[in-house]
Amino acid sequence: MKARIKWVEGASFLGETESGHAVLMDGPPDGGGRNLGPRPMEMLLIGTGGCTAYDVVAILKKQRQQISDCVAEIHAERADTDPKVFTKIHIHFIVSGKDLKSEQVERAINLSAEKYCSASIMLGKTAVITHDFEIQES
Repeated sequence: MKARIKWVEGASFLGETESGHAVLMDGPPDGGGRNLGPRPMEMLLIGTGGCTAYDVVAILKKQRQQISDCVAEIHAERADTDPKVFTKIHIHFIVSGKDLKSEQVERAINLSAEKYCSASIMLGKTAVITHDFEIQES
């Protein structure tokens, strides 16, 4: 896997992925940025949420659960001093579908957290990661 990050101006950087996608990252005005895009640490959270939500959806589909939506809401805390690594991350899943079984949703989340989600497993080296979920009938 490869990525290319190019400084644009101030605190703005353009990240380009090997798969041909680009995202602009920027800092806050007090850090020389213009708030034109997400912060790099926010990108880590978004990537982690995408990684684990992808796993949960894929696992539930394999279990033949009738899933119609999956939202991962993430709350994170960072260390006060440099390097300001994540110290706590909580992921709240809102899983929607028809007749979803709580045990299978919980199993899918645990499999992602313990075996499949490279991003959350990596961040788990510095942060305590917790999960919970709710099921909505749709």
